[in-house]
Amino acid sequence: MKRRSTTNSLSVVERLSKIGVALSAQRDVNRLLELIIDEACGLTAADGGTLYTLSCEGNFLEFAIIYNQTLGIRKGGAGEPIDWPPVRLKRGVKRRNMANVSAYAALTGKVVNIPDVYNAAGFNFQGTKDFDARSGYRSQSMLVVPMRNHEGDIIGVLQLLNAKDEKTGQVMPFSRESVMITESFASQAAVAISQNRLIKSLEDLLDAFVKTIAQAIDEKSPYTGGHIRRVADLTMSIADKINTVQTGRFAGVRFSDHEMQELRMAAWLHDVGKITTPERIVDKATKLMAACDRLELIKTRGEVMIRDHELAQGRHNDPYPDGERAKITKDDDFARQIQADMDYLASLNMGASPVRPDDIARLKAIASRKWRQDGQDKPLLTDDEYQNLAVFRGTLTDAEREIINNHALITKRLLENLPFPKRLKNIPVFAGSHHEKLDGSGYPQGMAGEEIPLQARIIALADVFEALTAGDRPYKRANTLSEAVAILRDMAKMRHIDADLFSLFIEEKIYLDYAVREMQPKQIDMED
Repeated sequence: MKRRSTTNSLSVVERLSKIGVALSAQRDVNRLLELIIDEACGLTAADGGTLYTLSCEGNFLEFAIIYNQTLGIRKGGAGEPIDWPPVRLKRGVKRRNMANVSAYAALTGKVVNIPDVYNAAGFNFQGTKDFDARSGYRSQSMLVVPMRNHEGDIIGVLQLLNAKDEKTGQVMPFSRESVMITESFASQAAVAISQNRLIKSLEDLLDAFVKTIAQAIDEKSPYTGGHIRRVADLTMSIADKINTVQTGRFAGVRFSDHEMQELRMAAWLHDVGKITTPERIVDKATKLMAACDRLELIKTRGEVMIRDHELAQGRHNDPYPDGERAKITKDDDFARQIQADMDYLASLNMGASPVRPDDIARLKAIASRKWRQDGQDKPLLTDDEYQNLAVFRGTLTDAEREIINNHALITKRLLENLPFPKRLKNIPVFAGSHHEKLDGSGYPQGMAGEEIPLQARIIALADVFEALTAGDRPYKRANTLSEAVAILRDMAKMRHIDADLFSLFIEEKIYLDYAVREMQPKQIDMED
């Protein structure tokens, strides 16, 4: 008999050990709560039970799981939500709720073992009796155990109902052994819940911190607000669709929950390197933009040239009737030519159109003009002004573009310094490779083909499409939907972006869903 008892004890210890491992490994809080109630009932042969968790304010016990095998009831966790009101721990300001057995256990930290709730004194079981009357059930034995975590704090209550004889199935009181087992198990469960909550809170903190950093980067420029958020949203829309397609290249590709989390965070961090990029370059709306738009300085020089020309003609201080000066200036070929040059430079300054050879020829001719300052002849355009105006496309010089492009390398370096957990270890690579191209012409590493992870290709597609359709960039107009799709199609042909991803993007109408959410109605000029 003693040997049999020892064997049973070892079996229980072994089972509790295995359960403890399972509880510690479970990261889904809803599944964890379900696992706790299932194992508690299994260990004690209980017919059902209720798991309460302490509210954040510590004023209530909230229903987390309700289970009854006989009645086929299972609520809470990942299943049917519980709409029962929580159990108050206090009645009024100071009076504690000692009449409710679960509240009593939470307030005192004591275990309550009741053979028959219909013959129990000291607690109000009217709610239990009302439930029995409605359901035809007979509640009898009850075991209520407070759940203490590793810090000794009570975080909930485990309430088990109707222990059954394993041979006869008859309801019986919870044994002393069941009480000891449940106390031990409740402690394990409390530690697991606390650990789960701590991990979740740390993950939430990291996620919020990442989004805050992204917002701060966007806020550096008044012209890129929302860029990172839009890229992240579009990235996840593409990934979600990959997880559901049944045909094509991505039919066998499925991102796990952890991989989705890793991709989401990489998308939010893809531009973190821009934290080192000067605002004067990020916000460069025109080719001549510096501390101010230097076009105004050039226009002032042009006015000086016209004035000097008029002085040379002996007309500058002559008294003319109102309006006559404007007429003379307008009719003067020199003044008219200078004004035409200024208008031309103003157009070139916007960077909206590519600079062609004839533009360069005219720009050189304008730059060679002289104006006088402090008695000295000086070129109308400085070397730096000429170089900026001669930029082929856009507003950035090669040196400035190199600084912008360097943000991808800085992104990778910054993120590599962070101790990401194992399941998020690829974030630096995914985020830092979003400007790589399949033909190897991208940056910062010149990766090509399969060297570029699929996740980085997804972010790249999202980043390009957002940039093409964004309506808040001062240096370019927002493309219409059809124009953006046409540009992406050409990029896919040139192997600048993944052609299969582009096909998915079009076939699954991801582009259209994004357009409805984020683009101006006037930009949406296609439906399929």
